[in-house]
Amino acid sequence: MKTMKTMKTWKEQLAEQTDPALAREVDVFEVQMDLRRQGRLDDKIFAETRLRRGIYGQRYDNGERHDGVQVQNLPYPSGDRTKGPETLWDAPGMQRIKIPFGGVTPDQMEVLADLSEEYADGILHVTTRQDFQLHFVHIDDTPDLMRRLAAVDITTREACGNSVRNVTACPLAGVCRNEVFDVTPYARACARFLLGHPDVQDFGRKFKVAFSGCQADACGLVMMHDMGAIAATRVVDGEVRRGFQLYVGGGLGAVPHQAQLFDSFLPAEELLPTAQAISRVFARHGEKKFRARARIKFLVAKLGIEEFRRLVLAERQRLPHDPRWISYLEEPWTELHRLSAEVKKGHATASDGFAGWYEKNVYPQRQPGFATVTVVVPLGDISAPQARRLADLAREFAGENMRTTVEQNVVFRWVSEVDLPRVYEELEAVGLGKAGAGSITDITACPGTDTCKLGIASSRGLAAELTRRLTSSSAQLDEAVKKLRIKISGCFNSCGQHHVADIGFFGVSRSVNRRKVPHFQVILGGRWDQNAGSYGLGIGSVPAKVVPEALEKITTFFVSERQTGENFQDFVARVGKKSLRNSVDHLMQVPTYEEGPSYYSDWGNPREFSIGDLATGECAGEVVSFGDFELAAAERLVFEAQIKLDEQELVEADRLAYHAMLEAAKGLIKMEKVTVPEHPDSIVQEFKKLFYETRLFHDKYAGSKFADYFLRRHGRNGERITADRVHRRVGESQLFIEAAYACRDRIQRGNLEP
Repeated sequence: MKTMKTMKTWKEQLAEQTDPALAREVDVFEVQMDLRRQGRLDDKIFAETRLRRGIYGQRYDNGERHDGVQVQNLPYPSGDRTKGPETLWDAPGMQRIKIPFGGVTPDQMEVLADLSEEYADGILHVTTRQDFQLHFVHIDDTPDLMRRLAAVDITTREACGNSVRNVTACPLAGVCRNEVFDVTPYARACARFLLGHPDVQDFGRKFKVAFSGCQADACGLVMMHDMGAIAATRVVDGEVRRGFQLYVGGGLGAVPHQAQLFDSFLPAEELLPTAQAISRVFARHGEKKFRARARIKFLVAKLGIEEFRRLVLAERQRLPHDPRWISYLEEPWTELHRLSAEVKKGHATASDGFAGWYEKNVYPQRQPGFATVTVVVPLGDISAPQARRLADLAREFAGENMRTTVEQNVVFRWVSEVDLPRVYEELEAVGLGKAGAGSITDITACPGTDTCKLGIASSRGLAAELTRRLTSSSAQLDEAVKKLRIKISGCFNSCGQHHVADIGFFGVSRSVNRRKVPHFQVILGGRWDQNAGSYGLGIGSVPAKVVPEALEKITTFFVSERQTGENFQDFVARVGKKSLRNSVDHLMQVPTYEEGPSYYSDWGNPREFSIGDLATGECAGEVVSFGDFELAAAERLVFEAQIKLDEQELVEADRLAYHAMLEAAKGLIKMEKVTVPEHPDSIVQEFKKLFYETRLFHDKYAGSKFADYFLRRHGRNGERITADRVHRRVGESQLFIEAAYACRDRIQRGNLEP
């Protein structure tokens, strides 16, 4: 008697293609989900568990994106799109997917495209850490989604949470004309070694790692990372040895820190054990209680680089030998390129638009006859059909070699130069033939108010509008302006990397006549090259709707006043931020609602703030008008502090930044008391009593961080002054003032919850 063969389920079929370790991870997470539903797993523990699997909550607006695009055909367990989600299980969320060093294969891209259609909104979003994100994903679907990813060797493990995030590297690594050596295998080894390692499970906050093949170019943006490595060589006993300049303690966030040199030449074989030792020191000595001070940059600043180095080297000596330190580095790394005789013929003619695309989007590799092509991805969004076509083109023209970039684009590597016209035609046919990679029209933006819970203003909406205007006028733009980079964040956290842009913007909010008006702080003087060589500071906030005009004023001023060959950073340093602020100062004024209603809505969101957004109570309005004088004075003082910082008058810059915070605190106190103290000690005591201890000043997401900036500075009079320290203090003062405005608005509205 014949027995019928049992048909395998799709999960069983996938399991046969999947690394058992990855499959086991997903099974464990599915069990944890079941335990949480049953109430047998603490919510805080599960929150960190899902974050470590790359699952975020996201902003929800009755089923609509904030750019007005309706989200269709998404399952809502509650069955009612008109109601907001009541629990985690009702809400669509975001799934982040790790792509170490941005290396994605065509097979992986096709799976990502399928998943975006089946579980999300049909869009793959490229992030500023070379990851992919899927939005509007329901948590119930995540285990199946993860299994599909694991079958093509992709994990979401530790894509978020207090863990080692995606390890990034220069997308030109291996083909760059200026690199010391290809850092790709080292980035890959570091990502593999640290993923799930026991020594990286007890961090107080996230930990970001980057690799760069050279010092001068942007490459891996090493200087803004928790740990960064720049390729270096040294001759030892007549033999050239590979190693790294190793940096630690960098980071953007609300107040950026420049990374500090840990070792001028760390031998390559010491890379992984040193990373492990750094992780152990961070886990043991890093802040755990106060989240706002838990990044490694604060530990390095607290201990000093010499003491931090001593602790790490001592830890390194205690580490038991791990064979993976060497075996992971010795795994072969090669990239294939295939050229058939037919492809070598190329095309004799190129279509219109090719020349402009070639100028900005094509990089001749150090390997003769080959080029790297940058595919500009507006706002980092790739549709599923576009993703599938990119996979096809990578197979046909690039030997399957694709990478994502930290500027939210995709690159094809190893493209034959004779094939470039055809590649351009194929990209143009699917809407991805835009020129201007790395130029002023290639704007980086975080999700902002579209999907991020922390978003204050519409970074994507502003980026889309600026891109539209700049692209339409690109023929008239000065060549020096075309080279500028613009980066936009929806809040102070710098996910859009606004601190290292030539011109950066981050979202803030203001109230005018008790109506909310979206604004963007203007950041000037950041340096993208030299691995994020320096950070910019704000010159003031302008209403969101006049940011395009502010950008035009700044760039026009640059063109008219720059000296021959002068770049934007040198120009900003020479003319000073006071002159630059004067060029946009008139745009900072907000008309009444009746005179200019468009000011009271954001880019990409036509909704005007209704009566529900207004503060109530005439008495509060009358009192706050006096407090506003102090807040305005605080803004003036912190701007003066920035000018003194530019002039290297560090003591005076520090004093002005401190007094700006005192003035802002006085403005809030005036809302609660008729008599306002003048002595700093008394101001601080009143602020603590009225706003800190009551938590009125606390931010919903940042907690006490902004108040802590003020209180810590008050306790540090007489502290040794350094340029880096004052630079951070000016930034902290700016953020404290923004938080004071937000606190004032909450009190006006009678909404006392942070």
